[in-house]
Amino acid sequence: MAIAGQYSVETDSRSIPAAMQAAVYRGVNDVRLETVPVPKIGPGEMLVRVHSCGVCGTDLKKISTGSHSAPRIFGHETSGVVATVGKDVTEYRPGDRVMVFHHIPCRECFYCRNKTFAQCATYKKVGCTAGFEPSGGGFAEYVRVMDWIVQYGTVRIPESVSFEQACFVEPVNTCLKGIYAMNLRPGETVLTIGQGPIGIILSVLAKRAGATLITSDLYPERLKIGSSFGLDLTIEASRTNVVERVRELTQGRGADAVILAVGGNSLIRTAMDAARPGGRILLFAQTQHGEAVIDPAAICVDEKALVGSYSASVDLQKESVGFVMNREMDLERLISHRFPLSEITEAIDLAAHPQPSSMKVVIQPGSLWEGTQQ
Repeated sequence: MAIAGQYSVETDSRSIPAAMQAAVYRGVNDVRLETVPVPKIGPGEMLVRVHSCGVCGTDLKKISTGSHSAPRIFGHETSGVVATVGKDVTEYRPGDRVMVFHHIPCRECFYCRNKTFAQCATYKKVGCTAGFEPSGGGFAEYVRVMDWIVQYGTVRIPESVSFEQACFVEPVNTCLKGIYAMNLRPGETVLTIGQGPIGIILSVLAKRAGATLITSDLYPERLKIGSSFGLDLTIEASRTNVVERVRELTQGRGADAVILAVGGNSLIRTAMDAARPGGRILLFAQTQHGEAVIDPAAICVDEKALVGSYSASVDLQKESVGFVMNREMDLERLISHRFPLSEITEAIDLAAHPQPSSMKVVIQPGSLWEGTQQ
């Protein structure tokens, strides 16, 4: 496990270089390794040296669709070491091991009062940057953490917990938010479509809530990984009709709830068909606007409910941190590939076109970590 004292980390701003390597988004499917200035910090801010940053599906969609202006530096599942702190920062000091959220809401606006934090204007302002328009910045050697994130969105990593485990805090929070949105009751049967890293986390959290899990995926390799986390009731979708099999397992009714953990809209109809009358369908990975085929009678006549959940909830921050830091789930086992920043193109290509046995892809920038344990 990683211990802070094992590393030769920066202790003051004089030892921080003027320039660094970063993966800069320049346009659709165009991410380049470039030398950029190390971000300057202001009062109340911190500079964090990145150890690990997971590659998230939302970043991949932004890169592949050109939905965001260029240039930007993406990456938001970030853990690392505090390199230096700005004036008035008293909670943290150089050498502290931390993970940082990139979104934190104001907690005062209409949306925050109604617990719809992802719609808050402050939440939509990204609070971490490695330069250019703030976009997370984890695909760089250093990231600037802005004042409201330092105050409310920075989490210490216990010495017994690795940086790799800690970088899952934000994605676990988003999954936990989705599980709560479904209002699961103990004993209900849940189908999770898709057993990539997020699908497995969602399934484990649903099982933790007392549900009986059925999981499906095209690839038996992924179902096998899921079974190592106790998800043993599986359907290989390339060989078996998922809807028919789920009905066989539920006395012909269908699942009480269905989690769609696969991006795109092609499986929404399958998810709806697999739910029983009166059941719920969680759309978790459908983060791009566009047309989708939905049977309106399934909602009106069959009384099925579509549930949406996007991004993290500040109300679940403590629970998600506890889940990760207490190692309720060995999340490091979901990492199949680790890439240095110099291989960012290969990392993004693999994450965007996953293979049967590939799972979480993690970027680990910089020579600071060479030869050390994760």
